[in-house]
Amino acid sequence: MKFRFWGVRGSIPSPGPRTARYGGNTTCIEVRSDDGTLIIIDGGTGIFALAQSLLQQGGAVQANIFITHSHWDHIHGLPFFTPLFIKGSRVRLHGATDPDTGHGIEHVMGVQLQNSYFPVSETQMDATIEYQTLQIGVPVAVGDATVHNVEMNHPVTDLGYRVECNGKSVFFTGDHEPHYNPHPPGHPEHAARASHIAARNRAIDAAIQGVDALIVDCSYTRDEYPSKQGWGHGSFDSAFAMALRSGARRLYCTHHEPTRSDDELEAVFAEVMTRHAPLPPGLQIFLAYEGLEVDLDEAGDAGDAGDHSGSTP
Repeated sequence: MKFRFWGVRGSIPSPGPRTARYGGNTTCIEVRSDDGTLIIIDGGTGIFALAQSLLQQGGAVQANIFITHSHWDHIHGLPFFTPLFIKGSRVRLHGATDPDTGHGIEHVMGVQLQNSYFPVSETQMDATIEYQTLQIGVPVAVGDATVHNVEMNHPVTDLGYRVECNGKSVFFTGDHEPHYNPHPPGHPEHAARASHIAARNRAIDAAIQGVDALIVDCSYTRDEYPSKQGWGHGSFDSAFAMALRSGARRLYCTHHEPTRSDDELEAVFAEVMTRHAPLPPGLQIFLAYEGLEVDLDEAGDAGDAGDHSGSTP
């Protein structure tokens, strides 16, 4: 099984010389199972470059797109996924129900393709488009892979996805903030909230346990996070804690803060790596960048072609 990053920025596209090394496109991850089944996680602006790559391979495209959640930076590339316009292509969009409206994943495309926002309607697209609204915690088979989901912590329903194939696995959190209790001890709602948080954390820990590759929202530093609490994003330190808790072999830090230049990103990463040194045996940590491809079948116990912990492009 392989995966490749096509977009690693969070919140808003941030192209330009300050982000050229790591990339300015928003979230999109390509996963290929052992039989070549194409699984795409999120449709940020990175999905456009992925589409161009698929076109170069020729022929119609069969794709399963799993959306973590419906915030713009994770879906606004969907109408520009070129295979949607190619006869013979089949695109299945997977995602959660919006509990506030009761709408399934088909509502995402329905809204985006309104004439007010996009000039081409779904009826004008030549591909076969299917929708599968997921049940939280219920896995689905896609080719020779199985995609599990778990609810993460974000202001809207956000599904983290674990893709498994022939003993290998990769998990992506989508946007995720570690759970916290807003009620102090002694508050009448503290105990109930604590129980709820414990149950949610158990579900997340079960979903990520023993994963080969863990891809996590690392938007903030530990100093930045307090002023952003409640926004639904994590920090490098919370991602490190998740990796240690899960026994992951590799951690890939993504959803980079859009105002952070590549140089600033590397400086932040170097500081947190130094603070957490030495890493436990068997754990490697990477900054994700556009074009980074990982083959889990070829990566041995030492990681991707040697020890690259903390490596940069």
